[in-house]
Amino acid sequence: MISTNDFKTGQTIVHEGNIYSVIEFMHVKPGKGGAFVRTKLRNLRTGSVTDYTFNAGTKVERAQIDKNMMQYLYADGDKHIFMNNDSYEQIEIPAQQIEYELKFLTEGMSAEVMFYNNTEILGVSLPDKIVMEVKETVPGVKGDTKTNAMKDAIMQTGLLVKVPMFIEEGEKIIVNTTDGSYVSRDK
Repeated sequence: MISTNDFKTGQTIVHEGNIYSVIEFMHVKPGKGGAFVRTKLRNLRTGSVTDYTFNAGTKVERAQIDKNMMQYLYADGDKHIFMNNDSYEQIEIPAQQIEYELKFLTEGMSAEVMFYNNTEILGVSLPDKIVMEVKETVPGVKGDTKTNAMKDAIMQTGLLVKVPMFIEEGEKIIVNTTDGSYVSRDK
């Protein structure tokens, strides 16, 4: 059990039967009445974000979340197969559980799979930046460097990314996985 006074960003808790990750928290001490902690929590099962207010000093249960590095193998209908690199054990994750991450996952890529109590699969945690290949884009216009003009590029997973005009088909670029934005060329 941990106190709401000890919350940290990224901490995982169990509250009202759900597993949450603390996104934001703020200690509030009004002039009248008791202190409280205002939080923004992400439900790790559904992905929804809710605001919740705790009385200061309230005890909540800490959620034990384990992350195992696994390799994404392939899609089988609406199930996606991951393999543990150490034990070669394979698991299936439904597509709706990792809908956002599928935009970035390519076969053979490694990602962290999150487990609650070593049994329940919560989802996939991607690195902050990944390398992707540009499959389709319009040719760049020479000399168009004065303005920071961007064009659409479609990656090998079907993800649409705005890239600078000089990026060509077949190039590898670095993409930010939090918002799907272009970072730089891959060296």
